Amino acid sequence: MVQVWISAAGLCGATIIGSAIGFFIKKLPHRLNDTVLGFCAGVMLASSTIGLLLPAFEGTHYWWWVALGVMAGAMFLNVLDLATPHLHAITGLDPEQHRNGSTLNRVLLFVLAIALHKLPEGMAAGVSMSSAVNGNADWTVSIGIALQNVPEGMVIIAPLLLAGVSRIRTFAIAITIGLLEVIGVWLGYALGTVSELLLPVMMGFAGGAMLYVVSDEMIPETHAHGYQKQATYALLVGFMTIILLDKAIF
Repeated sequence: MVQVWISAAGLCGATIIGSAIGFFIKKLPHRLNDTVLGFCAGVMLASSTIGLLLPAFEGTHYWWWVALGVMAGAMFLNVLDLATPHLHAITGLDPEQHRNGSTLNRVLLFVLAIALHKLPEGMAAGVSMSSAVNGNADWTVSIGIALQNVPEGMVIIAPLLLAGVSRIRTFAIAITIGLLEVIGVWLGYALGTVSELLLPVMMGFAGGAMLYVVSDEMIPETHAHGYQKQATYALLVGFMTIILLDKAIF
């Protein structure tokens, strides 16, 4: 239980730290924005693969259930995307026009998009914790998500401030979004410990959700402004960072 609390606190704390940094950054240039997102994409790609999918397939003979879980996780995020803006709206660099054309409404949609993605991210970490054997938790997914939560927390702040939301309320929103990940961690942990059959499926679900975000949101965004080479190398650095951490720590 202590390990689950540490994971939840780490994920929430990383978002809050990123939000605090965001108060000093009004707007990220495309070059830096795409590089940071590329790094985050590599982190999530490695975390979902070695922290969720490989253990899921190794932990059951019913591999087709894991495969169905991956597809279900991707479809779940696909449904969420029908009601929320894409990642370029999250960055605040290329604002999209929504039905009422309101800047504040657009920003609130962006906040909703991040909030909805936080729950499955937290579940991914919680599921990985529930897969622990002999009390030794797998920290790969938690570390990977925490690393990408810092820059994600940064991009929460600037659009809200530019839309006229007060600094106190903006920070309160950031904390609330971070707390959603705490809920996700415990929800994923609870579902993952229900049964040995359900655990690999949940790990596949969480991994599929993370892969969907990387492929549908993050990589296309990093290749949209002419800085795809920097973003590609940043993705490789992020991917290798998690691989090396996994080898060094575990």
